[in-house]
Amino acid sequence: MIFIIKVTTNKEERAVDMISDRVKKKNISVASVSRPHGLRGYVLLEAENRDSAEEAVFNLPYVKGIIGKTIGYKEIKAMVEPSVSTVSIKEGDIVEIIAEPFKKEKAKVIRIDKQKEEVVVSLLGAVVPLPVTIKLDNVKVIRRDEMEDEE
Repeated sequence: MIFIIKVTTNKEERAVDMISDRVKKKNISVASVSRPHGLRGYVLLEAENRDSAEEAVFNLPYVKGIIGKTIGYKEIKAMVEPSVSTVSIKEGDIVEIIAEPFKKEKAKVIRIDKQKEEVVVSLLGAVVPLPVTIKLDNVKVIRRDEMEDEE
């Protein structure tokens, strides 16, 4: 069973460490404690039953309590498993921005952050080259240069 533990925001790592320490010391039947990336103010605890979960977190600093409902793995799968979305954009590609405020502007890809699913581009129409960070799904490749242009 997976329990959602409400903790003080920005103290998730500390709470996970304290829960882990208690589980080891008292030999509580807890399978895992995790803090999924992007989930603030909560940690996930996998335990045999509610009593084990309560014993693991009872009266610890930063822990505010257990959310009443348990969840299944399917509900948290997207948070705990790394996404394997293939990124077909490469550095140096010319892309068209398909979202406001730069809709229909053309830009050159400078850098790609696959974890955040963001791309940093330089607008081609701008007088001063200015790096702009946008979500990957807000750009589409219109031209791929195999050889870099000398500027």
